[in-house]
Parts: sequence; C-alpha cells; structure tokens
Amino acid sequence: MQDFTALRTMMVDTQVRPQDVTKFNIIEAMLAVAREAYLPDSLRDVAYVGENVTLEGGRVVLEPRTMGKILDALDIQPGDLVLDLGCGLGYSAAVLAHLAEAVIAIEDVPDLAAEAQDILAAQGVDNVAVIEGPLAEGSVKHGPYDAIVIEGGVEEVPPALLDQLKEGGRIAAIFMTGALGEARIGHKLDGRVFWRMSFNATAPVLPGFRRAEEFVF
Repeated sequence: MQDFTALRTMMVDTQVRPQDVTKFNIIEAMLAVAREAYLPDSLRDVAYVGENVTLEGGRVVLEPRTMGKILDALDIQPGDLVLDLGCGLGYSAAVLAHLAEAVIAIEDVPDLAAEAQDILAAQGVDNVAVIEGPLAEGSVKHGPYDAIVIEGGVEEVPPALLDQLKEGGRIAAIFMTGALGEARIGHKLDGRVFWRMSFNATAPVLPGFRRAEEFVF
C-alpha cells in the first residue's frame, strides 16, 4: 500500500519548492490536500508523478510544478473569490479553497462535476461550489472574481470571461501553440487584461478556448 502522505511531502520537496515556490500558504495547501483522493482508483498510484494526469473528457490534473508556479504568480489572498475552470474531480478547487475565501469551480463533463462535488464534501471542503456548465462561459452570477484559473490549455480567452474579472484581478492560463505552451498571468487594469509570460508549461486545449478559424477568400 502506498504511503500517500510521504509521497505528497516528496512531491512538494522535489517538484514544487525547487521551482522557487516558497509562499508558506501554497506549500501548506499542497501538503494538506490529498491529491490521490481527487483521482479515480485506477490512477491513484500516479497521483504524485511530475506530469499532468489525464482524466476523462480530455481534462487533466496539472502537474504539481505547474500548479505551484501558477498559484505563486497569482498570489491569492484569504479574502479572494476565485473562479476555477475545468476543475476535473476537484483537486485544483480544493487547493484553491485553502488559499481563498471561496471558489466557484466549473466543469462541463457531467460525471466529473457530480463526482467532484461528492469528493469535496467527503474531504470536508465547504467553501467550493461546483457548477456543471461550459467552461468558457464561467459564471457571471457569482462574479466578479479576484482571480481566475484555467486548468488546461487555451489558444485564446473569450472576452466574456475576462469581463468576469474584477478590476485589479488576476487570471492564469496556459497558452498553447501546437505542442508548445507557456503559462501567462493576466492583470486587469482600466478594464483591459494585460498578459505576461510566466513560465513554460503544456496542457490539452480545453473546449471553448480554441481560436476561431479565420476564413480566407
């Protein structure tokens, strides 16, 4: 039987801390949340590997390095309201719940959304609401948000989603060009989101985040 607590500590010590992720609240959250609990039984043995773990519907649990560096760049505060897009079975939402006041988690794969809610409840996470719906639409009625995290790749981010970010808010996404990707952090200033490259990362492009094909006459 795997010693998941020891594996979780090793994950943080070898995959997260060496990436200059040193904020105590992030380290504490990643040590506290049982990553294996948010995976199907068949995948629990790979819960702490240093790569994305693929779920159904093309969803992934982002590798610990990527997750840690995104959280570090977003600098989520205890009073923040966070929108988590593509939450899978809820791992990302559970980690965010340790950092923020509340999390709205969106998942468009019905089975994943239902199971995520059950797992979060079983794990005692009471400040996350899981909503089944299109990822790219977010949740206008619960916003605006201090931070938005997109748990997968994008080619572009719809303006309607950026509108749900508070003035001064932050958004993280992995912009994919073919097989190559980079995590970027956006800051909203004067109603516009300004992006900057943060680090290299890859993830499958999520539904609703592909660039519209341009017609050529």
